[in-house]
Amino acid sequence: MKTLHTTESYYPEVSGMAEIVRQLSERLVKLGHEVTVATTKSPKRKGEKILNGVHITEFDITGKSAFMIKGNAKKYQDYLKKSSFDIVTNFAAQEWATDLALPILPQIRAKKVFVPTGFSGLYSPLYHDYYKKMKTRMKEYDMNIFLSKNYKDINFARKNNIRKIKVIPNGASKEEFLTKSKINVRKNLGIPDDHFLVLTVGSHTGLKGHSEAIRIFCKARMEKATFLLIGKNTKSLRGCYNQCQLMKSISGKNILIKDLTREETVAAFKAADIFLFTSRVECSPIVLFESLAAKTPFLTTDVGNAREIIKWTKGGKLLPTHINRFGYSRAIVNKSARILESCYNNRPKLSLMGKVGHRAWLKKFTWEKISKEYEKVYQSLLKV
Repeated sequence: MKTLHTTESYYPEVSGMAEIVRQLSERLVKLGHEVTVATTKSPKRKGEKILNGVHITEFDITGKSAFMIKGNAKKYQDYLKKSSFDIVTNFAAQEWATDLALPILPQIRAKKVFVPTGFSGLYSPLYHDYYKKMKTRMKEYDMNIFLSKNYKDINFARKNNIRKIKVIPNGASKEEFLTKSKINVRKNLGIPDDHFLVLTVGSHTGLKGHSEAIRIFCKARMEKATFLLIGKNTKSLRGCYNQCQLMKSISGKNILIKDLTREETVAAFKAADIFLFTSRVECSPIVLFESLAAKTPFLTTDVGNAREIIKWTKGGKLLPTHINRFGYSRAIVNKSARILESCYNNRPKLSLMGKVGHRAWLKKFTWEKISKEYEKVYQSLLKV
């Protein structure tokens, strides 16, 4: 089976979407299939055309159709129309690799699959025309795969009589999280062994709710506690750093901001006592599954399908959350700080929650199992 996955961002670039596509692509290769990824050109790839068995086709294109797409759009569209793939899967709406495919779907000869990953702009006036057209576009796909049973993208599909629907959740890797870490994150970062370690992982974009997370940590009545924020440095980092310095001086707690390697990040998941996730917009956060895989219980805003993940796994708790009319979430700081306090003061219950969540992850939410679900969908489409 020859498969094309399209995505704006792909390894070695770091993002949730890049990780989803990497995991699926590499595992489909291991299952004996030929997989190509069409993605944005990146200097980090250094001209490599094959990464871990996955063929890479780069395009010097950026943007999204609701605003502006820059680059040779025709070259990409011709590539899709002339390709000889069995399956073409577009990952994520509101980005060029999908947006340029939408108007030419009938001209793509392969079986076509759409993985919307959330429809983050569904309620924004800026995307009104985009989603008006989407009602028709989704019917031109042979299958639409959703990450949740109850989120705005799948509810949009049901409301508009999109009948080709399949739900396949996100997950985390057994290979990464069941292997003993060689890295001692606490020692390397100078975090005392007796400190209660609170972790968050996410780029400093302003949309990950780091401002609320810092205030929740500092307002929670805890002694000997460290908050580790791992994320890619962006323009929002300076504000995050300044807030950390201010809150450290007020609370006396230890706060660290680090941009760590993947191996170090996995080790941090395993070393943490609790994962604090206060993101404002998500679809199905991979980091929650990674927290489960590390036996680390989590606290999360009511964002994406976090509520559903808690129901599935019992591995975390929901923080009090305000959701505005555009669908963006924000943690209610004082009430959330009290919940973090209660977890800090009941370590046995916290440990049990981590173990229960881990068992649920191992049973249903490993990438090994999820990639086989995608394989079944792809093979079933080829039989039609």
